[in-house]
Amino acid sequence: MSLAAFLDLQGERALVVGGGPVALRRVRTLLGAGMGVTVVAPELHPDLLGLPVRAERRPYRPEDVRGVRVVVAATDSAAVNDAVTADARAAGVLVNHAGDAARGTLRFPAVIRRGGVQVAVTTGRELPLLAQAVGERVAALLPDDSAVEAWAGRRERALTLAPAERERELAGLRADIRAALGLAAGGAA
Repeated sequence: MSLAAFLDLQGERALVVGGGPVALRRVRTLLGAGMGVTVVAPELHPDLLGLPVRAERRPYRPEDVRGVRVVVAATDSAAVNDAVTADARAAGVLVNHAGDAARGTLRFPAVIRRGGVQVAVTTGRELPLLAQAVGERVAALLPDDSAVEAWAGRRERALTLAPAERERELAGLRADIRAALGLAAGGAA
């Protein structure tokens, strides 16, 4: 069983062990979250060199996990990934095992962003293609930026109103949002 959560890791340190295409994807995800990333690998994907990361061309060492909040084990060696994951777990660090997600404590979901709305989808199993497909379906349902901005403005204005009028305005907003998403009126209040 896992806990679905959005973590604010802006400014925190991350370690990615591995220098291939999977490591590159994870580095981009971590940089997108505002993390400072160190990449440790004997060989580095050329695109990694153009990113704002600290790159160390060398094998992994157990002390590399010290002082970081997130570790990604993304090498092409199951033994190295297992060692990185074990070291990170022992240090109490969130760790993603790119070769076997169940071994880690952190999974990267398919993420859809539009209009300030962020939706993360995971299957809870090793089916990233299903999560991606569900993400595409969700993306098709999401409203555009202008609709979200308009709804946010309506909510902010409604919160300044007297209680009875506020509830009436919020009920109208709820109905409009549900209609825009193709849902029946009502739903959770």
